[in-house]
Amino acid sequence: MEALATYRAMWRDLTTASETSDAASPKLGDHATGGALELLKYGLRKAKEDKVVSKGEPRVNPRIIKATSQEVALQDCVDARNWLEYKLNGELKNNVPGSHFRADATVRRSEGAWKVSKLYMYESGTC
Repeated sequence: MEALATYRAMWRDLTTASETSDAASPKLGDHATGGALELLKYGLRKAKEDKVVSKGEPRVNPRIIKATSQEVALQDCVDARNWLEYKLNGELKNNVPGSHFRADATVRRSEGAWKVSKLYMYESGTC
């Protein structure tokens, strides 16, 4: 299903941008829009201010909660155990291990393309 592929692609775009904490990455808008895009950019700006980057990648396994021809609601338990924040000198930001967290997303079809329009990431350890 295209909505699931779009959601996964959004995470790949975020993973790439987080390697340098680049909130201006044009890739972010390829698969996200609206509130979801603003959330991604906010997180990346915050990481840049905190002088951290992320290495590794999250694992996603979304499931469809509700679907129509124009909108799909997803729920996920993102595995971020191998997607950690590092200081610019290469040291881990802290000694807190990565964890799982719940993510809810809405993927909407607009102008012939699917994009994640809403995204909510819960606290670490929420799933």
